[in-house]
Amino acid sequence: MNPTFPSRISAEVRLYVRLLRMHLLSGMEYKGWWLMLLQVFLVVVSDPLAVVLLFSRFGNIGEWTVERILLVYALSVASCGIAECLCRGFDYFPWQLLRSGDFDRLLLRPASLFTQVAASAFHLHRLSRPITALAAVLWALDRMDVALSLRTVSVLGLALAGGSLMYAGVFVFTSGLAFFTIKGLDWIYLLTNASYQITRVPEPFIPGLLKKVFRFLLPVLVISFYPAATACGWNYPQAAGWLALPAGAAFLAFSILIWRVGVRHYKSTGS
Repeated sequence: MNPTFPSRISAEVRLYVRLLRMHLLSGMEYKGWWLMLLQVFLVVVSDPLAVVLLFSRFGNIGEWTVERILLVYALSVASCGIAECLCRGFDYFPWQLLRSGDFDRLLLRPASLFTQVAASAFHLHRLSRPITALAAVLWALDRMDVALSLRTVSVLGLALAGGSLMYAGVFVFTSGLAFFTIKGLDWIYLLTNASYQITRVPEPFIPGLLKKVFRFLLPVLVISFYPAATACGWNYPQAAGWLALPAGAAFLAFSILIWRVGVRHYKSTGS
């Protein structure tokens, strides 16, 4: 192993933190920054409102209660929110860096392209999504009388880590494809904002084909439903709840491979 490898990783982490801090402080210069936080908070809270109203009107679906649904849903939303905060630059890459030609400047800098792109954007108001979702997770666990034991915290912590890697992988995957399309692909949002909507449906009622898609292609159920089942002791394979981190890491690794292929085939788009 290259003896300078650990120091290079440390330098990249410091650069990444500095860039995010710069975006955070610049965002707080606007006097109305808290209004944007409130806006996203209201969107996140109102999104699952239809499910809550349906359950309050018609009652539980067998053993499925509104707390169960919201726990699984909130885990997925929190993971997506964390990825949005930490890798927002990849989400904006096709429009802000690639099509404008600004990506050429990044190629000249003596720093990792991945780090520079990931930290090229940070929106303060996006913090509302993971914070609100984590509050919903704690509320659901409390309502179901699930104690916050070391095992429960470990399972859910790995689920959030794996889910964040998976959704970060979606952003990286999108950016990798953009090298060939030279524009953003709007349908890719089916893999982000639309993907966690599947968790609002009880797992037994999800069609078989969709189950396979969200288990093996985009492992949304692996980073949300199965960890929740393991943490709460539902009647599902308990070992599946510990697969969130490797599943998310595998999806991110595949996305990075697509990204690197795109970088190797990149030709300047000009300005």
